Amino acid sequence: MPTKQSNQALYYAHSGKREDLSDGQTLLSHLSKVSEIAEQNAQWFGAQQLAKYTGLLHDLGKYCPEFLKRLKGGKVRVDHATAGARIAVERWQLMGKLIAYCIAGHHAGLANGIDKGQQRSTLDDRLKLKPGIDIPHLDPVWQQEIMLPTHLKLPAIKPHKIWPGFQLAFFTRMIFSCLIDADRKDTNNYYRRLEEKENAESIYPPLPALRERFNAKLAEIQQKLATQPPKSINQLRQRILNHSRKQAELPPGLFSLTVPTGGGKTYTSMAFALDHAITHQLRRIIYVIPFTSIIEQNANVFREAFGDLAEAVIEHHSAFDDTKLPNNDARDTLKRAMESWDAPVIVTTAVQFFESLFADRPSQCRKLHNIAGSVIILDEAQTLPLKLLRPIMAAIDELALNYRCSIVLCTATQPALKKAEGFINGFENVREISPDPLALFTELERVTVKNIGEQTDEQLLRHLQEKEQVLIIVNNRRHARSLYDSMKKLKLEGATHLTTLMCAKHRSQILEKVREDLLQGKLCRLVSTSLIEAGVDVDFPCVLRAEAGLDSIAQAAGRCNREGKSEPKDSEVLIFQSPDWRAPPELEQLAGNMREVMRNHSGNFLSPGALTSYFNAVYWSKGEELDKKKILETHNNHCRQLSFPFQNIARDFRMIETMLKPVIIEFDDKAERLLQDLEFAENESGIARQLQVYLVQMPEHGFKELLQVGAIKPIKPEKFGDQFWRLTDPDLYDGGAGLSWDNPVFIEAEKTII
Repeated sequence: MPTKQSNQALYYAHSGKREDLSDGQTLLSHLSKVSEIAEQNAQWFGAQQLAKYTGLLHDLGKYCPEFLKRLKGGKVRVDHATAGARIAVERWQLMGKLIAYCIAGHHAGLANGIDKGQQRSTLDDRLKLKPGIDIPHLDPVWQQEIMLPTHLKLPAIKPHKIWPGFQLAFFTRMIFSCLIDADRKDTNNYYRRLEEKENAESIYPPLPALRERFNAKLAEIQQKLATQPPKSINQLRQRILNHSRKQAELPPGLFSLTVPTGGGKTYTSMAFALDHAITHQLRRIIYVIPFTSIIEQNANVFREAFGDLAEAVIEHHSAFDDTKLPNNDARDTLKRAMESWDAPVIVTTAVQFFESLFADRPSQCRKLHNIAGSVIILDEAQTLPLKLLRPIMAAIDELALNYRCSIVLCTATQPALKKAEGFINGFENVREISPDPLALFTELERVTVKNIGEQTDEQLLRHLQEKEQVLIIVNNRRHARSLYDSMKKLKLEGATHLTTLMCAKHRSQILEKVREDLLQGKLCRLVSTSLIEAGVDVDFPCVLRAEAGLDSIAQAAGRCNREGKSEPKDSEVLIFQSPDWRAPPELEQLAGNMREVMRNHSGNFLSPGALTSYFNAVYWSKGEELDKKKILETHNNHCRQLSFPFQNIARDFRMIETMLKPVIIEFDDKAERLLQDLEFAENESGIARQLQVYLVQMPEHGFKELLQVGAIKPIKPEKFGDQFWRLTDPDLYDGGAGLSWDNPVFIEAEKTII
C-alpha cells in the first residue's frame, strides 16, 4: 500500500456543503483513490507503478494551511500542483520528470519543458519555484501519510529504432491521461455522493453480446440475398465478409482491408473488429472516419445492427445531438463517455483521434489511456493529411507496438505506406484481411476510365445536355456554381448543384432527391465539388471528374455504376482538364502524379498496382514535407533531458489549418425555432449541437466582408461572445446554390477553397 493513515486528517482535497469541512473529502482519501484508479487505467500498457505514484503526488501542494484557508472561503490562489512535480524530480530524477509534466499540468495542461513563448509556464520554470517564497511550504505531515519508493521502473517498452523521443513523449501523454481520468472520476464521485447519488459508473453490454446482435443482423441480410444469383455483387460481399472474419485469429498488430467501393467494407470491418477483439481479449472498437458528413451515417448503421444494445455506440464529434436523450443524467453519462471513451464502440473523426494523441490539454488527453487495448479501424486511410503523415504513422506504429492495439487501414484505395512498397521506414508486417485485392478489383470492375483532355465549360455543358443522368465533379466551389448557373440559363431539366456553401440539412435533402431521381430514371444532372466522394452513396451511369489525385479519381469512380447493374464499357468515368479553372498548386501536383501513372499503366488505372505507383510518386515528391512541422524531429531533439515542448507540438499538429468561421442559416422552421430557443437558453450546448446541420463554414475574408455589410450578426454576444453568428440577409442564400454573393473579396477567398 502506498499510504498510511496519520492520527488526524488535517487536510482536505475538496470542500463539501458545511463551513467546517466536516463533510469535505480528505486529501489522503482523494490521493489514495486517484492513485488506485490511475494504476488501474495504466494496466493495459504495463505502467501501473508510474501511474500510481503520479496519482498519489498530483495534489501534494494541498498539504498547506494556505489551501485549507482557500477551501474555507479564502480568495488567495494556491499553486497546489508544483510541489508534487518537484518531489517527483528530486526523488526519481529523469523518471520523475515524466511524472512531473503530468502533475504540474493536471489543470492547465502539459507544458513545454524549457522552450518559452507560450502562455503556460515551462516545466523548468515551475521546478525552480522556491517553497515558502514562490509556493507554500508543505506540512511535513504528508510524509507520514504517503510512502514513496526509492526507485521507479519504466515499463518494458519495445524501443523504436528511429524515434525514441516520440515514444517517451507519447508514454508521458498516456500517464497524463491516466491521471486526468482518475482525478475527474474521483472528484465527480465525491460530489455525487454529497448529493446522495450513486457513483457515475457506466455499464455497457460486453463485446460478445454485441457480436451476437451483429451476427443476427448479418444473417437477416444474408437471408434477403439468398435468391440472388451466385455471381451477384451481394454474393461477392458475402465472400469478402466470410474470408475477412477468418483472419481475426491472427495476432494483434497492423492490418489492411482493401475492398473496392461497393464491396461492403463497413460491415466487414466491424465484423472483423468484433471477432478479433473477442479472440484476443481486447476491450473496445474505435471506428475513425475522416469526414463528419458520413460519421452519423456509419454510427447509425452500427446502432441498427446492434439493435437493443445500441447504447454501446458512442459518437464523439461536434455534430452529435444529445437533446434526444431522455434526461440530464443520460446526457451527463454521454458527456463522460465522450470525454473518456470507455464505451465498447467509439465512432469518431480522424481529426479528433489523431489530434488527441498529440494534444496537451486535459480534456483532449483524458481518453488516451482507453485507446490502449482497442481495435482501431481507420476508414478511408488514404485521406490522412500528407503534411502530418509521418507523425501519424509513428502514432499508429506505437499503438500497435506498446499499447496492445490492432489497427486496420480500411479503404478501396490503399495508400502505399509499407516498407515493402518502398516507403522509407514504412509499416512492416501489415496483414491483408480481404481475399486477394487484385482479384477483387477485377471482379468488381464496373467502369471504364478515359482521359478526354481539355474541356472548356462550353464543352462540359454539352456533356450535361447530351446525357440524361450525369455527375460532374470539379475542384472548387466557384467552378461548380458557374456550371450550375449556366445549366439554369439553358433551362436544363434535372439541373442540381452540391457544395459546402450549403448547410448539411440542405445537402441531405438534395442527395435524397438525387437518389430518388436516379432510381426512377428521371433526368438528373448534378454538378458537385469533391464532397460527394466522401462516402456518399449515389449511382450515376456516367461521371466526369476534373483532374486530381488518382485516389480522388477512384473515389469518383465509386459513384458510377455502383451497384454493377450495367456493363463496365457502358459506365464511363471521364477525366478532364479545365482551361477555364486551374487547380490549386497542391492539387495540380497530385494531378501530375496521376497523369504519370496513367501514362505508365496501360491497363486498369484504378488497380491496386496503379494506386501503389501513384502513392509512391506522391510520397517521393513530398519528401520531408510528410512531416512539414518537423514534429518527430522536435521530439528527438528534446529527448536527452526529456525537455519535450508539449504545447508547441500540440499547436503544430493541426490536421485542419484553414481558418473558417461558422454562420447559421435559417434554412427551415426547425432552424428558426432553435434560434429563438437560443435567445433564451441558459445552457446552449444541446441547441448548439442541433444547429450543426444548419452551419456553413466561411473563409475568414468572406466572413469579414459579410460582417462589414451587415449581412451577419452575432446572437446574444453579451452571453455567448462570438460563438454564434446568423445570416440576416436571406437573399444571400439560394435554394439551389447555397450561400453566395458577388463580392470581389469573397471571390478571392474562394480561390483557396477546394
